[in-house]
Amino acid sequence: MKELMTLYFPLGSDKMTTVRLATGGLSALAGLSLDESEDCKVCVTESLLLLMHRGYAAARVVFSLEDGLLVHIAGEGEGEGAPAEEDEISFALLTALNDTVRTEQKNGKLAEIVFRFGEKA
Repeated sequence: MKELMTLYFPLGSDKMTTVRLATGGLSALAGLSLDESEDCKVCVTESLLLLMHRGYAAARVVFSLEDGLLVHIAGEGEGEGAPAEEDEISFALLTALNDTVRTEQKNGKLAEIVFRFGEKA
C-alpha cells in the first residue's frame, strides 16, 4: 500500500470544496476514469456529511494506492450528534456508487467509512 496523502481538518461545509478538489487530483494520479473520479468525489463528500451529522469535530481522510484508490475516512473527536434525516440518502448514494463501501462503528456510532475505486473495485 502506497499512501498518497492524508488530510486532517475541522469538519465544516466550508472545507468540502477543498477536499473535493484534492480527491479529484488524487483520482487522476491513481488513473481513475472521469466517471470513477466523479463518483469518488461524491462518496468522499457524502461520507464527510455523515460524520459531520454525528457531531465529529474533525475528519482524517487517507488516500492510498492499493489495487486502485483506497479512501479511508474517520471522524476525529467525540461524535455526539444523532443521525440526520438526510443520512439515508447519503448511505444510498454511497452504496449505489460503490460496492466496496465498509463502515465501522465505535461505541455504537458510525466512526469510519472505507471504499475503493479503480482496479479490483
